[in-house]
This record gives sequence, C-alpha cells and structure tokens, in this order.
Amino acid sequence: MGELNVYEIKIIGESADMKKLFLIFFLLFAGCTGIPQGITVVDDFSLDRYLGTWYEIVRLDNRFEKELELVSATYSLAPDGSVKVVNKGYDAKKQEWKTIQGRGVFLDDKNTTKGALKVSFFGPFYASYNVIDLDKAEYRWAMVCGRDKSYFWILSKDPVMEQGQLNALVAKATTLGFDTAKLRYLHNKP
Repeated sequence: MGELNVYEIKIIGESADMKKLFLIFFLLFAGCTGIPQGITVVDDFSLDRYLGTWYEIVRLDNRFEKELELVSATYSLAPDGSVKVVNKGYDAKKQEWKTIQGRGVFLDDKNTTKGALKVSFFGPFYASYNVIDLDKAEYRWAMVCGRDKSYFWILSKDPVMEQGQLNALVAKATTLGFDTAKLRYLHNKP
C-alpha cells in the first residue's frame, strides 16, 4: 500500500462539511507512520531472521494492550510477501486470552534492509513498527517503537531476558528519550 500524496487528493463535491471531515480524517491517519525525531532504525535488517515468536519483556502501556499480560507476537511470511502478525495476550481481569491478527509491510518497499515497517490490524490503517536496536548476531532481542516515543517495547525470542541485558536496553532507551520510569515489566519482573 503506497503512502498518500497530498497533491494527488481530490475531493469531489461542494460540501464544505465533507471537505472538513476529510481533512480531519486525513490529518488523523496521515501521522500514524513514521520514525520519531532523533531515532534511527537498524540497518542490515533481515526479515527472514526476524520471523518467529517474540515475547514482550517490557513496554510503555498503550490503550490497545492496557490490561494484557504474557503478550507475544508471532511473525510469519504471508503468501503475498507481507508479514502475517498474530498478537496474543492474557487479560487477567477478564481471565481470557485475546488474539488479533494483522499484516505488516516495509515502510519503504524499495528498502527492505532497514527495520522500518508498518502494521495494520484494521483495514487500510497502518501504524509504525520501528526496530531501533537488535541483537544482530542471533536475533534474540529487539527494541521497537512506534511513530512517537509513547510507543515502546523490548522484545525477546525467549519468555525471560537476562537481567543484565534488560538493564542495558532500558538504560539505552532512557538515553534515547523514552520515559522508562513508566515501563511496564511483563515477563521479567524487576
């Protein structure tokens, strides 16, 4: 799916209300992808090595995962070349597992060696998935953020991360400007 070019958009009809509604809609969703200022994504990214199940070790809480524990994401290659994303987490309040399936693609389909992707769980609306640090030797851990610094995760291919490694990643996240005082520890308890 290509990015919208504001110069190619034409609004048909004379309704001023429709034009305002479209503008609001465009502004809301145009900013859902991108990389936060001052953050870079990893180079030499290998999607094949990244595929598999990742466990959320810590995250900055967000509205769509607020009550979930034991969260994992499984990435597999879809027949069309995109990434099938299956997120799973346990809602302790409701005492039930929740699962949602989505689709991921590279932010720039011409540059698939950068860790900049976008993921959609709801039709044509995509959110950023930026791999900003990665265990390039073994692909055992990753730091991921969204379009701004309010979305942040430390992921591991193992349900528990070695505490020294986790401490080093949290320290790095702090230097990058993420509010690590608000991190929620999921698999590794401090």
